[in-house]
Amino acid sequence: MYIVKQKVYGKDYYYLRKSFREGNKVISKSIAYLGKDLEDAEEKAKEIQEKMKVDEIKKAKNKLSKVENFELIKKDISVEEMANFCKRKGFIFNSGDLYGGLAGFWDFGPLGVELKNNIKNYWWNFHVQSREDIFGLDGSIITHPRVWEASGHVENFVDVAVMCKKCKNKFKVDESELKNAVCDKCGGEVENKGKFVPMFTTNVGPIEGDSIKAYLRPETAQLIFANFKNILDTTRLKLPFGVAQIGKSFRNEIAPRNFIFRNREFEQMEIEYFIDGEDKEACPYEIPDVEVLVYSSGMQLKNKSPEKMNLKVALEKKIIQLPWHAYWLGTELNWFFNLGVNLEKFRIRQHLPDEKSHYSTDTWDIEYNFPFGWKELQGIADRGTYDLSQHEKVSKKELRFFDEIKKKKILPTVISEPSLGVERALLVFLFDSFYENKKGETILKLPPKISPIKVAIFPLIKKDEAIVSLSREIYSELKKYFNVVYDDSGSIGRRYARQDEVGTPLCITIDEESVKNNSLTLRNRDTTQQIRIPLENLKSLISSFLDGEKGFLDLKN
Repeated sequence: MYIVKQKVYGKDYYYLRKSFREGNKVISKSIAYLGKDLEDAEEKAKEIQEKMKVDEIKKAKNKLSKVENFELIKKDISVEEMANFCKRKGFIFNSGDLYGGLAGFWDFGPLGVELKNNIKNYWWNFHVQSREDIFGLDGSIITHPRVWEASGHVENFVDVAVMCKKCKNKFKVDESELKNAVCDKCGGEVENKGKFVPMFTTNVGPIEGDSIKAYLRPETAQLIFANFKNILDTTRLKLPFGVAQIGKSFRNEIAPRNFIFRNREFEQMEIEYFIDGEDKEACPYEIPDVEVLVYSSGMQLKNKSPEKMNLKVALEKKIIQLPWHAYWLGTELNWFFNLGVNLEKFRIRQHLPDEKSHYSTDTWDIEYNFPFGWKELQGIADRGTYDLSQHEKVSKKELRFFDEIKKKKILPTVISEPSLGVERALLVFLFDSFYENKKGETILKLPPKISPIKVAIFPLIKKDEAIVSLSREIYSELKKYFNVVYDDSGSIGRRYARQDEVGTPLCITIDEESVKNNSLTLRNRDTTQQIRIPLENLKSLISSFLDGEKGFLDLKN
């Protein structure tokens, strides 16, 4: 706002004017007559501005304190709608989108990379850092090609490409499935288009004649087996123990589909858990008390529906054959459950006899009911001694080790291989968290532990220097510990809606009361409840909420 002088019949008249934007134009409008004397005009202008400031703060505080009858409604959306949402909000983009994109490859945007890293960090903390029996590894994407020869990938990692004669849909099947294969879209008859090896190849060495053929790894597991001796030689591991790894894998899929569910480049979070093969029935850990839909091979062969069952009961009935598998199925389901995911959309499915690998005693998949149907989320497989035996045979190096307790050499058995795709886990969290309020606005109820942005900070009045200064001070301090954003654009309601849509669990609003008594308003995304808390110990209060140690309303006590 500013004072202008106008001459009318030779006399000076003073007015208070205000500029504002209307569309693409800036318009100036008189809002008060200030009199004929400049000194009096300046005093009146100051009084009017102070009154307008007080009125603006009251108006904003009324909006701030208004909590409507709030109800969240679960919103089921298609995978195409989810892909559009993720692109629009900066979670995930098709790689090379500028040039039309490349199928099966995805780039994670500003929010997507935070969410993905938070998922990986929480998985690593839960499975590695919080346990005594699991250690980590970060293997190379390209390794010696004989690793893949020993594992059988070069010779046996072969799929059959088929195409629907009716709708021309292309997809892959296992050779054993070819005889009864039908189109997964229209149910039509399919045509065999030949075998293909879904491993990406490359050359190592700059001169073509001297280079060697190598592969981008199709899985992370083999790097654990190839490094088994190195891990044993440099640690004091005793059976049972596990080795965990998070890393990229690559498969030249014939038909990548369903957004980030089936990609050509993907990331795995995987554990190879080793025991003495004589101890398959001797799991020392308590089976988690988890109830889930169980779909045994017997139920599938008899065309029966899955049954809801406690894992302990499924083990007692020998539906789940090995206690180790019951333990790891429950542990992995609990990882999702502890983050607030609804287990009603999960089931465990046992592999049919013709699905199992020849070396496997039993194999189970954890499946999730995606919008495109029940699909594998995570595998729990018994790999036996197959991989270590193969690497012993091809490398001609002993991988057995002497067990001091049993006084004998042991080639450990892989009793379980919990393997989870990062992108598939991310999809589960997004679909499970997608809600709307009564206005039809999206509320992304992501678990606070993995939310991309933890806290948003709003100055109530962006032109008030004291409020802005305190807001910036709080932002700078919290930025040391959390991923936080500062937003002063638009009404307070609009700012809340923007953060709700991307899953930010907490919003902080700074007003004139904050300046006077060092307090602030904290808002909860899921309930829109607001509480007044002191600035003191703000970081520890936020941490206790994000970690699940305190409920929202407990923060004001």
